[in-house]
Amino acid sequence: MEAEPPLYPVAGAVGPQGDEDRLGAADGCEAPLDELVGAYPNYNEEEEERRYYRRQRLGVLKNVLAASAGGMLTYGVYLGLLQMQLILHYDETYREVKYGNMGLPDIDSKMLMGINVTPIAALLYTPVLIRFFGTKWMMFLAVGIYALFVSTNYWERYYTLVPSAVALGMAIVPLWASMGNYITRMSQKYYEYSHYKEQDEQGPQQRPPRGSHAPYLLVFQAIFYSFFHLSFACAQLPMVYFLNYYLYDLNHTLYNVQSCGTNSHGILNGFNKTVLRTLPRSRNLIVVESVLMAVAFLAMLLVLGLCGAAYRPTEEIDLRSVGWGNIFQLPFKYVRDFRLRHLVPFFIYSGFEVLFACTGLALGYGVCSIGLERLAYLLVAYSLGASAASVLGLLGLWLPRSVPLVTGAGLHLLLTLGLFFWAPAPRALKHSWVLYVAAALWGVGSAFNKTGLSTLLGILYEDKERQDFIFTIYHWWQAVAIFMVYLGASLPMKAKLAVLLVTLVAAAASYLWMERKLRRGMAPRQPRIPRPQHKVRGYRYLEEENSDESDAEGARGGDCAEEEAAGPGPEPAAPCRRPCPYEQALGGDGPEEH
Repeated sequence: MEAEPPLYPVAGAVGPQGDEDRLGAADGCEAPLDELVGAYPNYNEEEEERRYYRRQRLGVLKNVLAASAGGMLTYGVYLGLLQMQLILHYDETYREVKYGNMGLPDIDSKMLMGINVTPIAALLYTPVLIRFFGTKWMMFLAVGIYALFVSTNYWERYYTLVPSAVALGMAIVPLWASMGNYITRMSQKYYEYSHYKEQDEQGPQQRPPRGSHAPYLLVFQAIFYSFFHLSFACAQLPMVYFLNYYLYDLNHTLYNVQSCGTNSHGILNGFNKTVLRTLPRSRNLIVVESVLMAVAFLAMLLVLGLCGAAYRPTEEIDLRSVGWGNIFQLPFKYVRDFRLRHLVPFFIYSGFEVLFACTGLALGYGVCSIGLERLAYLLVAYSLGASAASVLGLLGLWLPRSVPLVTGAGLHLLLTLGLFFWAPAPRALKHSWVLYVAAALWGVGSAFNKTGLSTLLGILYEDKERQDFIFTIYHWWQAVAIFMVYLGASLPMKAKLAVLLVTLVAAAASYLWMERKLRRGMAPRQPRIPRPQHKVRGYRYLEEENSDESDAEGARGGDCAEEEAAGPGPEPAAPCRRPCPYEQALGGDGPEEH
């Protein structure tokens, strides 16, 4: 009886007519197995690798743009809402009609106290929070707290505004420290993805050359701060399109103002207590606050959906595994590093100059002279000047790194000296162009200051184990400076300018002294980062390059390599392998010998 043909044709078998099968095998020949299960014939490994790393680089650029846009929207919403809120609450008629005897001035003073005083304690918890949540999730949490502050303005009461202001004050330093850390990490990752062939030759455990990521860091910081400084312009949109229609002109609001500029005392001494011609409807206020809330929610979505992780999962574990006590102590141990000690005056001045632009220059010189209705345009000039100068910071690719900082300091020095001897007349519009030029030039100096400092810190401290500590210290000193400005708000303008001038000269001299020490080859003393101490719980990482391996595991791995290199001995040795995670959890070192 004739055998039945197989249900499925065998690969390479000869058909009934003896012809070639569909795979192209000749009669009596079997197709090689590689043709069936091997690689795609047109596969080009080098081209696919190049495309993969190009996608990774585009992903890094997407992360930088998303973080920059999220920071711009967050800070713009916060400044715009706070500015509109303080102007409305300042008006006596608005307070009496809308809120009666609720005590809005007292609530506003406690709210400002919460925003300005709470960051003083940020040095105690910021590194712990960043290591616990991770850089990206710390950014998302802080942006969410800013959105919470916006949402409480739907129902303005003591028990909503003051607690949200305290929470906002707690989130200020973690937000900007994690932002600075994030941008620095993105520049390092972009370098790795751009020079992946060199990384393959050097090995995965080999660190890239010192300062190799500096050009990318400068570009990314310029992008970030060009977006960030636009937040001051975005914050003026509620003023321009809503609140300006309800304001009195300068002849009413500045009627009792006698002196401006360098002759003024406090903030707008003699300013009229009523600034609103008509009160805005509650429905219109709710619409404006809803738009601001939607923008804050959009910033949260940008950070959540478009920002990738700053570290690999194993790197996150390594950063946490140095011990929470060590994480808490390390920011204080950086006092021994002479580079940070020399940069502290610049950190303090960085906080001084931003607050002076928003209060001293904008209010003491601008509003006092040309009226409250032109405050928005003055801050827009500052914002556009700072944003354009952040892009000009790319010239640092061809100039020494000290040039941006010294240029910004020199520009602010000239402006401060000019403002020290200038007292514009109240209710005089003839010199308004001088104020706009001064605001724009002050923004240029601020941009050089911020971009130069952040780039310098990312170059000096490029180890990923130290960056969150360094940016925490930087923004904490900025918060301390802002707190000092808050305490000295009632000082005469000449005293404020004198403090600003002395701090600026001390900051520039201290920075140049630091650069001189580095050129002489003086080695900084940095605190030691402890080795990660891992606790094995269940299934862990089984890659070849295991960043979680301990000293004992590394020694066993070395012994295995030596045994393999020695070759077979006279007696067959037991198989040398790394114990599996289950055996590690039980405390064993591998297969037991019986």
